Amino acid sequence: MRLAMLAGIASIVAALAPPLAAQEAGRLGVELNKLEPQDDACRTYFVLQNETAIGVTELVLDIYIFNREGIIERRLAMDTREVQPGKTQVRLFDVRDLSCEAIGRFLINGVLSCRDTEGERSDCAGLLSFTSRTGIALSD
Repeated sequence: MRLAMLAGIASIVAALAPPLAAQEAGRLGVELNKLEPQDDACRTYFVLQNETAIGVTELVLDIYIFNREGIIERRLAMDTREVQPGKTQVRLFDVRDLSCEAIGRFLINGVLSCRDTEGERSDCAGLLSFTSRTGIALSD
């Protein structure tokens, strides 16, 4: 009887425990922090905050840049490189031949590649969260 009761309690605890993906989760935050005009480009500053236990060795985002009228201006693959667990990092990207004033919003269309030390991951899109401090929208 006691063994059956312990087995029952164990199954309830297992059912209530978050799945492994949620245990290692947290969020991988992508923040558009600043736009800075350059001579022939708009320099974008992205802050990446890895609140997960996952050591991301490669993260490539598919990004569309829309102008202020809602027309697509550019598509780019943003390679954030390595993003260590528990770290905050800044990545700069220059968008050539586009003024910062022309940018209306950034759309994260998807994840082109995501790898950790074990290899390719298929769940990175679900870990991402997006914010902007610029007044220019960054969304998925």
